[in-house]
Amino acid sequence: MANDYFIAEMGKIAQLHKTRMRVKRMEFKSIDVHEIRAHLAPIQTFMLDLDGTVYLGEELFPWSLPFFNRLRAMGKNYIFVTNNSSRSVDYYVTKLTRMGVTVRPEQVFTSGEATRYYLKKHLSSQAIYLLGTPDLEEEFRRDGFHLTPVNPVAVVLGFDQTLTYEKLRIACALIREGVPFIATHPDFNCPTPEGPIPDCGAMMAAITAATGVQPKIIGKPYPEMVSALCAKFGLEDRKIAMVGDRLYTDIALGQAAGITTILVLSGETQPSDLKDSPYHPDLVATDLGELTIWLS
Repeated sequence: MANDYFIAEMGKIAQLHKTRMRVKRMEFKSIDVHEIRAHLAPIQTFMLDLDGTVYLGEELFPWSLPFFNRLRAMGKNYIFVTNNSSRSVDYYVTKLTRMGVTVRPEQVFTSGEATRYYLKKHLSSQAIYLLGTPDLEEEFRRDGFHLTPVNPVAVVLGFDQTLTYEKLRIACALIREGVPFIATHPDFNCPTPEGPIPDCGAMMAAITAATGVQPKIIGKPYPEMVSALCAKFGLEDRKIAMVGDRLYTDIALGQAAGITTILVLSGETQPSDLKDSPYHPDLVATDLGELTIWLS
């Protein structure tokens, strides 16, 4: 039941792995560069996945900085979007700055922030029961939320690397009483140098198995991520592009939200994955370096 639901929602999440494979765009189909530039001309804001797109682990891809420089020269914006709700915006700003990327805190948008936008829009109170790391708790508190197990208007699950049985017990009890269940993102596993570790989706599946209640999910690939971003910055859908290396999160998000999608082959997706995928990007680039050439 619960497992079937999550498998249907996420497809290949547990099966695909990171790869450095790069291929030439011409292996897919030949598109005139003028046609590509015309397609990209209206785009003012590029939403960028991080790992596999901008960097791999702790290593910045060599084509990333020239890409950002090109966008700035053209007067276009870029915003980093990540499903990882266990980390704060400050963490990503520090990491990117250490790699040499010029970034302001408002240019990092997490599933945790998208969830806060959703809660403010749809709930009458900011009293919630949150399962999350200290970083996530601090960001919710700074945004005016009251974290409490007493009469909350929602149970919110993040990628809680401090998860305890007591937290699960309280969450399940509240959900059984009818308190809405909301999750920041659906990823089952988070890649680490030591191998994958259980992510929010795995915790979500446990709660659903215990309660029979499926959560409202906010992060990629759900369009609420784009809706929250548009609300924050006053963006127009037709002027946004999602750039990422995963079909089932990055490209699926763009399709669900009705925005331009650009798949890069510098991370997880291999060319063979495109054949049977239900997600079809508008453009496929070898990496951000090729996208820079298209914008030149």
